[in-house]
Amino acid sequence: MDFDYSEKVQRLRTELEGFMEEHVYPNEKTYADQHAAFEDRWSIPPIMEELKEKAKAAGLWNLFLPDSDLGAGLTNLEYAPLCEIMGRSPIAPEVFNCNAPDTGNMEVLVRYGTPEQQEKWLEPLLNGEIRSCFAMTEPDVASSDATNIQSRIERDGDEYVVNGRKWWSTGAPDPRCKISIFMGKTDLEAKRHEQQSMILVPLDAPGVEIERVLSVYGYDDAPHGHAEISYNDVRVPAENIIWDEGKGFAIAQGRLGPGRIHHCMRLVGVAERAIELMCERVKEREAFGKPLADQGVIMEWIADSRIEIEQSRLLTLKAAHMMDTVGNKEAKAEIAMIKVVAPNTTLRVLDRAVQAFGGAGVSDDFPLANFWAASRTLRLADGPDEVHRASVAKLELKKERKDTLVTEEVKGG
Repeated sequence: MDFDYSEKVQRLRTELEGFMEEHVYPNEKTYADQHAAFEDRWSIPPIMEELKEKAKAAGLWNLFLPDSDLGAGLTNLEYAPLCEIMGRSPIAPEVFNCNAPDTGNMEVLVRYGTPEQQEKWLEPLLNGEIRSCFAMTEPDVASSDATNIQSRIERDGDEYVVNGRKWWSTGAPDPRCKISIFMGKTDLEAKRHEQQSMILVPLDAPGVEIERVLSVYGYDDAPHGHAEISYNDVRVPAENIIWDEGKGFAIAQGRLGPGRIHHCMRLVGVAERAIELMCERVKEREAFGKPLADQGVIMEWIADSRIEIEQSRLLTLKAAHMMDTVGNKEAKAEIAMIKVVAPNTTLRVLDRAVQAFGGAGVSDDFPLANFWAASRTLRLADGPDEVHRASVAKLELKKERKDTLVTEEVKGG
């Protein structure tokens, strides 16, 4: 595996780092101040649209979408170092139109959407004119097993009738969120993994109601947020079905592969920002007569953090490489492994950084507390650690069985 940056990636990386230094980092406070000045927390700070226009003008727009001429034409492996850079700032992914869940939803529409669906919803998403949400998780069932989904999508002539209650629909409270990709069951008699379908549901359709906004460790993540939504006899045209009835589980598997690794790429960036902040902090402060940086335990924290970040990055790159070369299905072990490793690694680095900052580390004066809350959430998003560990174990056990059969054949021969 060759992880050297191509000339194209190196150029984009340099341009992206320069843009972050000149425009993004200096405007993190501007964004926060503008947002705090609103009476309505679900209003968009004007600086965001200004930064998006600058990113478009700089050619740093829609950098994801592998194997598509709608993006930058990058592979997953090529996108990884760029996504890592964007992960260093909570506002950066949106600046470059590379923010979740829109990236995953755009990939769904690129792969499985009809030309009419792409024209109506994909184009404005690619232009950054609207936002979207993904309605899969349900409060009444363990949604880590997608076959548990209880929501219904029932055909009625030229329409589908949608019913269900979803939560953790990230981005739904955003006033620019116009469309939801909704997962529900269309055929209860079909095979277990062919009962589910996905359909496009406009958020302004009659019967769609945002019940409440959910907080994450006390953060409401405004102005985007996470919503609990009820869908009560919502009628949408039959042409809103994505791909076909019974394809929901297959679409979910195709969507979650890239989505999971994008989270991991960004988490490496979060960890890098955390170790930088930690190093700056311990150089500036003294305790017990010497700089914190000279304390043995602090040096261990920094060394362990650097070692773990490098390991996390390498596994992320390996998974991305395999997705590009052998496909998501063959890379499922690596995707599952990095989905466990990346958030846990980043949380350990963040915890050390918080400890080094002392009381300041748990405040909102620095981004560490917010980073920690978001990173902890990613041990649940796109499947909990336990599900991914089970997947890795099953694949490993299959390999062991094959090895045993070979050994027995040799003995018998």
